[in-house]
Amino acid sequence: MELINVNIDGKLIAVPKGATILSAAESLGISIPTLCHLQMSDNGYKNDCASCRICVVEVEGRRNLAPSCSTPVHEGMVVRTNTMNVMQKRRTIMELLLSDHPKDCLSCSKNGECELQDLAVQLGVRKIRFEGKMSTYRPDYSASIIRDMDKCIMCRRCETMCNEVQTVGALSGVNRGFDSVVAPAFEQNLEDSVCTYCGQCVAVCPVGALHENDHTWKLVKDLANTKKKVIVQVAPAVRVALGEEFGEKPGTNVEPQMIAGLKKLGFDQVFDTTWAADLTIMEEASELKDRLERFLGGDKDVKLPLLTSCCPAWVKFFEHNYPDMLDIPSSAKSPQQIFGAIAKGIWAKEEGIAREDLIVVSVMPCLAKKYESSRDEFKVDGNPDVDYSITTRELAKLLKQANIDLMSLEASEFDNPLGEYTGAGVIFGRTGGVIEAATRTAYEWITGETLEEVDFKALRGFEGIRSATVKIGDFDLKIGIAHGLGEARKMLDMIKVGEADYHAIEIMACKGGCVGGGGQPYHHGDFSVVTKRAEGLQSIDNNKAIRKSHENPYIKELYAKHLDKPMSHKAHKLLHTKYFPKHKI
Repeated sequence: MELINVNIDGKLIAVPKGATILSAAESLGISIPTLCHLQMSDNGYKNDCASCRICVVEVEGRRNLAPSCSTPVHEGMVVRTNTMNVMQKRRTIMELLLSDHPKDCLSCSKNGECELQDLAVQLGVRKIRFEGKMSTYRPDYSASIIRDMDKCIMCRRCETMCNEVQTVGALSGVNRGFDSVVAPAFEQNLEDSVCTYCGQCVAVCPVGALHENDHTWKLVKDLANTKKKVIVQVAPAVRVALGEEFGEKPGTNVEPQMIAGLKKLGFDQVFDTTWAADLTIMEEASELKDRLERFLGGDKDVKLPLLTSCCPAWVKFFEHNYPDMLDIPSSAKSPQQIFGAIAKGIWAKEEGIAREDLIVVSVMPCLAKKYESSRDEFKVDGNPDVDYSITTRELAKLLKQANIDLMSLEASEFDNPLGEYTGAGVIFGRTGGVIEAATRTAYEWITGETLEEVDFKALRGFEGIRSATVKIGDFDLKIGIAHGLGEARKMLDMIKVGEADYHAIEIMACKGGCVGGGGQPYHHGDFSVVTKRAEGLQSIDNNKAIRKSHENPYIKELYAKHLDKPMSHKAHKLLHTKYFPKHKI
């Protein structure tokens, strides 16, 4: 590797050829403020459009200031990052940005998390010298995401995430000059675009231009309504991320305190989506077993590979981009929707609760879950199985507003019967977890033997695309795993042209899986935060007494009393769904 010698603020350092001034300064521990820059450490992508200019520095021999995030170093370069000229220019740039920015910080969704706000404090901006016309754009409301482009600073982070990382192509810069804005094609509404609601654009937006459709106050009204019974389900990935909002390290399992906090908020019952994940495995593993047996029996029409269907952003991406392959995914609903179907279709009846009097709320790491719960196929006579979903961030805000100190609460446990889960269910929250859980069950059902070693370590890891072969009896089960929609596109394109051969595939829309979801605490591109959350889930699995979904006693009881067996007519009616090409949505 060729090294380049540079001098930054009087400090000498040798850095690889092609490195930027910003990265070289970071190596020296020199802090340069940034706003549009975003380095995504898991995949090498970065947003380096240098549109904000906050990171400008002086370079000896150069007449104008240089944006450090996009200026490569050269041999003998002398850089000064903290001169009075640099400081004055940065402050002026900040004032210009703020002059065209709303001043509703107190009510902004990003208040306390806003990078523009933090930088204004850091630069000591207390008065804005510039006044004039401000940009105004219509707000855009969708089931999951709200676009408030009055707050957009044209950093283009969302564009990089949507187009380069996720390859969705829903957002791009349009118009010129004062009318420029980041928007879907033809400035259409987000819900009319190819957006999948993965929420990764929200995760990287430094201001409040993109944020979730917040259901917190809708929840408060329901909890205050004594005529309604309000229950909540919590996704696996939430328990290893929620603690970050209360000073805990990423990956810390705060499940006992989280349950106590939810009960303190006033929920009538606190259940676990992980229980529904075990139920999902019963159906998906049965589907996989059925397809494999027909395939091995010579059925030429069997649809392989089977694709997991737990991620609604992935499902919407699939409906938009691969309408000719809609018969390949498993028809099993996601755990969120399976929980809602069981809660309102079976549990409520057993408890003597009218469907319209039961409010089912979910706490999810994901913004697409908001959209998923609103889909018409998950409603009965207009009443949704899941009334609405809130994010991990929304739950944290509500706990703080209620003056609940999460980590000081005494431990509590999920209510039953919809709260008991296995280790297989909890790993749904990390990449590779769904297919590993399904393989644990499918192995025993296909071979008729007890699986002693449940850790399929070949299915783990964080590469964007992974392949593994699992021996099931005499059969080699070929498995593919992808996380991130850009990687999913690569895998599906390889399958379409015959370059990849799999029997089963797991795909998750977000990097790392649900632990990296768009509704989780902001990690600002630091993928190590996501991997620690995944490790936290794996630790829970490792320590569970039951680690196979089909051994969950409450799942067994459910089938015995209500569903007969996996893939039965009753189970199919309640636990399965259909997919639709984009033009039919």
